[in-house]
Amino acid sequence: MANTKLVVGLGNPGKEYAHNRHNAGYRCINHLAKAHHVSLSERSCRAQFGISRIAGSEVVLSKPRTFMNSSGDSVILLIKRFKVPLDDLFVIHDDLDLPLGRIRFYFGGGSGGHRGIESIVTRLGSRDFNRIRLGIGRPPDDMEAAEYVLTDFNPVEASIFEETVRRVGEAIPWAVREGVAAAMNKYN
Repeated sequence: MANTKLVVGLGNPGKEYAHNRHNAGYRCINHLAKAHHVSLSERSCRAQFGISRIAGSEVVLSKPRTFMNSSGDSVILLIKRFKVPLDDLFVIHDDLDLPLGRIRFYFGGGSGGHRGIESIVTRLGSRDFNRIRLGIGRPPDDMEAAEYVLTDFNPVEASIFEETVRRVGEAIPWAVREGVAAAMNKYN
């Protein structure tokens, strides 16, 4: 498919992880799929995905069916299958270094210690792709980050996060149509 964009939401498969902070990317893909009437019924490339036209482009919405630390295994297969240039790859993921409710678009750079991003960088052999970081806040002082990301949002946090998901649902079509630099200016 010419000019196909690939939007990947990171998370862990399984109902027990569905509402974890680490599944922020999955939740955004679910929202986008619902908003754009995309069925995420396709299963291949170690992913669950659907294809639609969003903001004038063919867009593949995908959730890797690997665990977070192996996300790159799915992303590389999707990139090859749909012949997506790296600058048309958008990866949505949770970020401990942003306050809950904040969104940051950026291109390239390091992983910030995020294992899913590390896996993607390793498998692609490049850092040059678009990322949408979703703030989940820092863990309490008595909790390790690895434990914190696998906890669910409390009711107040969940309400804030749902608004974040809604904003990402607006931001992704904008980024697809106008580019990540324009999305940075509007949503960061």
